[in-house]
Amino acid sequence: QSCHRPAGQRAGQEPGSRGLPEGVEYIPTRKKGKNPMKPVGVAWYSLYARTRLGYLFYQRQVKKARERYPHGHSMPQPYCFPGVKILPIPVLSNNYSYLVIDTGSSQAAVIDPSDPLAVQAAIEEEGVMLEAIFCTHKHWDHSGGNEALCQKHKSCRVYGSALDAIPQLTNPLADREKVSVGCLTFEALATPGHTVGHMVYVLDGVPFGSPPCLFSGDLLFLAGCGRLFEGSPETMLASLDLAMGLGEDTLLWPGHEYALECLTFASLLELDNSALEQKLQWAVQQRQEKRSTCPSTLGEEQTYNPFLRTHRPELQEALGLWQGRGEDPDAFRARVLKEVRRRKDLYQAT
Repeated sequence: QSCHRPAGQRAGQEPGSRGLPEGVEYIPTRKKGKNPMKPVGVAWYSLYARTRLGYLFYQRQVKKARERYPHGHSMPQPYCFPGVKILPIPVLSNNYSYLVIDTGSSQAAVIDPSDPLAVQAAIEEEGVMLEAIFCTHKHWDHSGGNEALCQKHKSCRVYGSALDAIPQLTNPLADREKVSVGCLTFEALATPGHTVGHMVYVLDGVPFGSPPCLFSGDLLFLAGCGRLFEGSPETMLASLDLAMGLGEDTLLWPGHEYALECLTFASLLELDNSALEQKLQWAVQQRQEKRSTCPSTLGEEQTYNPFLRTHRPELQEALGLWQGRGEDPDAFRARVLKEVRRRKDLYQAT
């Protein structure tokens, strides 16, 4: 459910195989020294996403992360505009939840509350009322805190896609549906690919004199994108294109701290990209100091994120791919995306 984990993953099933819907593919887990094509990877993902065993695994993740990072994996850096405050909350080993506060009314929403204790501590420290939980998708590292927070905050509503079996979901959202929390307005955008029901949330910055803020979950990271657990390259490409239509000044708030790994991988593809080199040097310094690398902007991302550069001849050439005669441009871009994703799934940062 991420750009990089210790056990990488790669595509191993053709869409529609094993009785899955057309256009849906599960990506087996690759463990060191193991054949990534073995069916155990499919079983692992199904267990994690669909059964109680996945929740138990998530609880183990939470326990280990609290022990290893008692103060979080990164130093949170609040981002403020007149009337709104965005507080990244570092949770688990590399996730981010986000507390978004209407400072005038002290009403707040949280995006992807992985660890309810960390989120509750931020709520209490800020002295705000939690009115809404926005879940980008069903995976436990993004939704595992829903139940505990709803028990604590009785009026809190849980928003997300009905397609994704989100825990404690009270208010299913349709594509482009808007939700207000105090003076904050969030728009939900359907962005399938990582999961069937993945959604991102866009905070309207106009009332605060700020750019839009994209809370991207596992659709898009700094220099990376999520794995194609439940979607085809064509589906993911369409979702990425939708996000990029928000505008270059849009602030990107991703679901994971994967900048260093993703930038390092990207630098292996484009050896002469000066924007990429500069961003990598910056990220190294940030992470040495345990500082968060978010937000970036969508304009920045277009200069170094290979998943957003499928149209660039220099990346296509680096991958050894050329558009076929008569091949639809978007079909070719999806083929480029598939190859970048394949290489990223095989890549393990040293």
